[in-house]
Amino acid sequence: MAGRSQPPYRPRPNFSSSSSRSFHPSQPSRNSQSHHTKNVNSSTPNSTQIQNNASDKKTSSSSWDKSIDEDIDDIQNLVGTCPFMCPVEEREKRERLRDLAVFERLHGNPRQSSPSLAVKKFCRTISVKTLQGSDVRPLSVLEDTLNYLCNLLDSTEHPFEVVHDFIFDRMRSIRQDLSMQNISCSRVVSMYERMVKFHIISQHKLRRCSGSNISSLSYLNMEQLTKALATLYNLYEANRTTASIFENEAEFFSFYVLLHLDSKTQGTGETLSLWFRRVPSHIMKSTEMNFARKILRYFKLGFYKKFIHTTESEASYLQYCIIEPSINEASSCIIAKKAPMAYALSHLPDKYLFTTPTFRHCWNIIGV
Repeated sequence: MAGRSQPPYRPRPNFSSSSSRSFHPSQPSRNSQSHHTKNVNSSTPNSTQIQNNASDKKTSSSSWDKSIDEDIDDIQNLVGTCPFMCPVEEREKRERLRDLAVFERLHGNPRQSSPSLAVKKFCRTISVKTLQGSDVRPLSVLEDTLNYLCNLLDSTEHPFEVVHDFIFDRMRSIRQDLSMQNISCSRVVSMYERMVKFHIISQHKLRRCSGSNISSLSYLNMEQLTKALATLYNLYEANRTTASIFENEAEFFSFYVLLHLDSKTQGTGETLSLWFRRVPSHIMKSTEMNFARKILRYFKLGFYKKFIHTTESEASYLQYCIIEPSINEASSCIIAKKAPMAYALSHLPDKYLFTTPTFRHCWNIIGV
């Protein structure tokens, strides 16, 4: 089947809230260069690198995405054949049970849908013995399904929390189908980038919603954001050649750093200082990563004026969506004059602030 990597690469633990010890970019790359990468090194891999790559492929195991909460360890060599966004059997069953979301109802009828409206739901438990290829969608259908879901993001017909809840569940189902088939090619990298974008934008929009369940939706959304990011980093590694990086890779790595601005979303495992050591050097030197580290320093050291000014002048839209809660916090500190010394020091040039032994000691304490 097109798009399947043989064999799939060995998975790594994810950046979940319970642990952040997952990304190991120092491991050798495995798959071919994708269509949306750019050249950073024209050197040819030596024989030792080639032997290491071959050895890694022999020891690879299945089920690369462990960030989804289902039991699929026993599924091997599954090839999806479902031509629709939702398997026919599931759609008919949900029609009988009136289990159709508002976006899936044909002419508003809660008991009728169609192949162009129904989207496969996420299933937490899967019966391996009864699972068939017709229950799983191939890569091309999953890409079409993702396109359909992303087009719903700007829908104004329903409250955003309703839109988010539907897309959130159906995207988890996409990840589930990809994982069951062990598809890990460069096309999947692009899909995961889009799913990470959805979670970031959703988090931004959910802050403007009101309701009793918004807090729960935000928590679950942030949880899936960190899990999707973890899998995306592993996909970058698996599809990278020695002469290329992905076009958006540096920006997506910066998201993990920026997520550490908010203590509520930080992992409880490994510190950023250790995480940085395993990030590829070309990513560490990138404009996006330099921005993220600078922003983190400003915020942790209380230089709120510089923090806000730098964010407004340099952040991308997705970076701003992550930083926004910290901007509100920094503004409150300035207005309330809770950090007068930090405010005064924020007028000093970076050359002084970030080269003296005193401030370097502060960086070591906060892990940046």
